[in-house]
Amino acid sequence: MSAIFGETLTFPQPAGPQVRLRVFGDEFYARYETTGGHSVVFDTDLGRYCYAAVAAGRFVSTGVTIDKPHPPGLTTHLREMSEVRNAKFGRRYVELRPRQPLASPHHARTAGVNDGLLEGRRVSEGIVRGLTVLVNFADLQASVGAADVDALLNEEGYSRNGNRGSVRDYYLTMSNGRLDYRNTVVGPVQLAQPLEHYKTTPLMREALDLAIADFGVSLTDYDSRGQGIVDAVNLMYAGRTLYEGELWPHNSVRQISYPGGIRTHFYQVSSMGRSPVDLSIGTFCHESGHLLCRFPDLYDYGERDGDFEKSAGIGVYCLMGSGNHLGQGRAPAAISGYLRDLVGWPDEVVNLDPGEHELRQGDYRRVHRFTPTGRLNEYFIVENRSRLGTDASLPSSGIALFHCDTLGSNEWEDGTRERHYQLALVQADGHLDLETNRNTGDSGDLFGAVPGVAVSHDTTPSSLLWDGTGSGLTISDIGAPGAAVRLRAGSAPSQGATAAGEVQADLLIPDDDPVGAVSAITLTAAGAVASLRVTAEIVHPWIGDLRVEVVAPSGSRAVVHERVGGGGDDIRRTWSSDDPGSPLAALRGEPVAGAWTLHVTDEERRDTGRLNRWRIEVGVAGAAAPIERRVEPGLPIPDAPAGAVHSSISVPEQGVARLVAVSVDIAHPFVGDLRVELLAPSGAAAILHDRQGGRQRDLARSWDGTSAAGLAALAGLPITGDWRLSVRDLARSDVGTLRAWSLRIEAD
Repeated sequence: MSAIFGETLTFPQPAGPQVRLRVFGDEFYARYETTGGHSVVFDTDLGRYCYAAVAAGRFVSTGVTIDKPHPPGLTTHLREMSEVRNAKFGRRYVELRPRQPLASPHHARTAGVNDGLLEGRRVSEGIVRGLTVLVNFADLQASVGAADVDALLNEEGYSRNGNRGSVRDYYLTMSNGRLDYRNTVVGPVQLAQPLEHYKTTPLMREALDLAIADFGVSLTDYDSRGQGIVDAVNLMYAGRTLYEGELWPHNSVRQISYPGGIRTHFYQVSSMGRSPVDLSIGTFCHESGHLLCRFPDLYDYGERDGDFEKSAGIGVYCLMGSGNHLGQGRAPAAISGYLRDLVGWPDEVVNLDPGEHELRQGDYRRVHRFTPTGRLNEYFIVENRSRLGTDASLPSSGIALFHCDTLGSNEWEDGTRERHYQLALVQADGHLDLETNRNTGDSGDLFGAVPGVAVSHDTTPSSLLWDGTGSGLTISDIGAPGAAVRLRAGSAPSQGATAAGEVQADLLIPDDDPVGAVSAITLTAAGAVASLRVTAEIVHPWIGDLRVEVVAPSGSRAVVHERVGGGGDDIRRTWSSDDPGSPLAALRGEPVAGAWTLHVTDEERRDTGRLNRWRIEVGVAGAAAPIERRVEPGLPIPDAPAGAVHSSISVPEQGVARLVAVSVDIAHPFVGDLRVELLAPSGAAAILHDRQGGRQRDLARSWDGTSAAGLAALAGLPITGDWRLSVRDLARSDVGTLRAWSLRIEAD
């Protein structure tokens, strides 16, 4: 998929001159505006773009072409209702992404449901031959030749028009030499209809039939695995890129059977441009990431799965975000270490153990990774992304810290335990610009030279896990950006337990009213406040009217925002007790347990706002550190009807459980056959997984009391003794392995 974030592009009109429009969206759903900000639609009756109005929640043409003044009273930046956008997105998604045989309807579309990757056939290693067919329309002939495209895709050291290598060069570099992607270029073939026809009619079948008939193409030459499936079909049409309908650059599945037992599967569509000077590798590389490697998109579609908030996802810091557009598509961003690791390209995964580490820019042979104790799907990857080589076009320079979760989705910008990104950039300036869609990257995103601690459990930004607990990661003494950057890693200092809570308040802030908006979060941890962080998202057109106050359970108060910011819009920020002069420091030593309140008041007339959500994180002094254990038994799981396999973790510590969490790593070809159960020393049992997931492969996930009711029921039970994990296969035909599991207990 190729997304556009407000770029101004040129569009033809059948009944008028070319026009310049700003584009927001992708091949599933897009919105178009004039350069003055008025929404437009293509009027099929007039054959021209017209100003749009909204009727019944959807765009309709006003009949006024955009070369004329806009209708009186028509406002700018109109949008369709979210339900209309979602329905249009869904229909187009079904057309371009027909469900794979193993797909689950419950997974988000940017989620990598196959251990972080998309489902489907993957050909990410060895020599892979793609077929690229050049396409002419009845009314538009290519001015780019097959030799030009062949060089773009295959030529070693390709540098024409500012491109930094060919597509083949790019994948050889990114894959550490493991993927050699070569394309045969044929054509151009001559389609029967004019360009306008193919905006609504797929061109693949017609183009392939012509390639076979006119150029003697044998599709069996492009089946690198001998499975009767063409690895990749690439269709490049004449003229400039059109961000409309079937001609919007995209990838999809189209299964067409041909004689000889060969059929097509994955394909992509993009353009050749108007002349050789328009050729760039970025979009082709991005779409090939889907076709060959099954990489998910790492930006936010913003139009589905109940999430209508647009965000930038990973931004320009990965090819599979919006990094394919860097350098006008001629200098695409590197593929993130997270995705390269998922497909097994690096030779070495370096554990970020305590001590000094040297990270080299462009070292695609290794990945530096920190995996918190007991976490199988959630971890951190650190990269040197100094502005050199493949990273020369990035907006920031230095060390990139990525927060990874193979069970996340880059549709979810919420940053909560339940809804968070699959790959998030921990932005050094702490501004969350990517999550709030302010930009796709800026100069403050990466860590430059930092003496002392750069990131830990109590810094902003922090290395906390998505559930608000400490990961144990501290990074300090980061060197200046360059070809080699040294840094120090080490376990975070002991902080005891962390108590956290978050609420989607959705409360109106009344105008000039001392009652204001009041929202409470109840914490149950015993102990006193050692540190405190409060994050709030408040929508208001004049933040200089607002007073924001944090109230402890005891009634002690700290004003964190006192009518500053003048006419600025919205408050989206985090306050920390560790900030110099922080008013929250006065709440250290307060009892943690009880209701913590955020009180927001508007102290002037005229404007109203809304408290969308807020979060509190408290470091608890005097609380015992969590008990964490991990074992890797490697036990075979026999097929039904044999009995269960059991693995034990011994806990000698005394106390009663306050929180119990479990993570498992189970290899199995059909997780819908499995039941997984935790047995406490008292004999109490908690069912974690009970034959869900159908044909999904492997079970690598975590549970706590919020996701498994049985674990919540273990609170208050003694922790001393053997905790046993039981795994049973309840259906015939498949066997598996209990590779590893971990136990985390917070106790009183």
